[in-house]
Amino acid sequence: MTAEDQGRSFRPAWWLPGGHLQTIVPNALRLRRGITLRRQHMTLPDGDFLSLDWGPDPGGPIVVLLHGLGGGSQSVYSRGLMRALHARGFWPCTMHFRGAGGEPNRKLRSYHMGESDDPMYVLGELHRRYSRRGLAAVGVSLGGSALLHTLARGGESLGVACAVAVSVPFRLHVAAERLDRGLSRLYQRHILRQLRRQWQKKCHVLARPDLAEGIRELRTFRQFDARVTAPLHGFRDVDDYYDRASSIHVLRDIRIPTLLINAVNDPFMTRESLPEPDEVSEHVTLERHASGGHVGFLEGFGRSYLERRIPEYLLEQFRDKWPVPEAYDRSRAGTGGN
Repeated sequence: MTAEDQGRSFRPAWWLPGGHLQTIVPNALRLRRGITLRRQHMTLPDGDFLSLDWGPDPGGPIVVLLHGLGGGSQSVYSRGLMRALHARGFWPCTMHFRGAGGEPNRKLRSYHMGESDDPMYVLGELHRRYSRRGLAAVGVSLGGSALLHTLARGGESLGVACAVAVSVPFRLHVAAERLDRGLSRLYQRHILRQLRRQWQKKCHVLARPDLAEGIRELRTFRQFDARVTAPLHGFRDVDDYYDRASSIHVLRDIRIPTLLINAVNDPFMTRESLPEPDEVSEHVTLERHASGGHVGFLEGFGRSYLERRIPEYLLEQFRDKWPVPEAYDRSRAGTGGN
């Protein structure tokens, strides 16, 4: 299904025209009241660890949220989505990538756009531990890219019944160039400031100050990825990383129902970089909207399209597979107000 088929269901707030406002304003206005979270640490096969933040269990299927670059369970979109999922009967869980969630990990390895080893391990473990529960996954931006790589490697073997990916930069060369132009440089500057700070902290904790030398001089994503991301994760160089980690190459390999939500005016990419129907498998639904920005999709004050659409899609997929408690219905969706 193409974007235009579904695009009519999202009506952006009239006072948020353009991709930049849809990207920036929701983080200031959607002051979502979160749900109570319980942290769990999971040891990984190489001896490192990551953290999972669980919401309350209402009895329905588990939904694992994979956050974006520099994000986590306290991000505005994470708080809103976890609250909305819980209100619809799902058991929400944010999987923090290595070094995220406010806890430095034990090894230099971090995470990147093509990361699939850690999501595969976590999803596989959750399926093994909770085999009687349904399992779904939602990925946002970088988390969406990592999720698509994971699904292409065999999401069905992990017990994942369905998935949603939001605002994924499918072609990394294009995204890096787009974020180094015009107003989009503001996002690059903000995110890079976080990345440099996190990298310096990790180098200090691991007693490797040599690896932090010159890090403050890196001004673009391409420079940071060439210096840190690519060599740290086994890529030949930055171009090899951008090519192999671009999720556009794996969309035909996905074998479970997957919804991709994107906005044409996303300031992190271009319209031409979004996938076309002939670039995805029959299991993938493309939902492309004229507006929405990057992980924005605000319909009005306190009203998020993502917090409405994602639970609805998951409920549709689970209806005949796994029960969702009847007590949790549309009237408790919690997608309006705080």
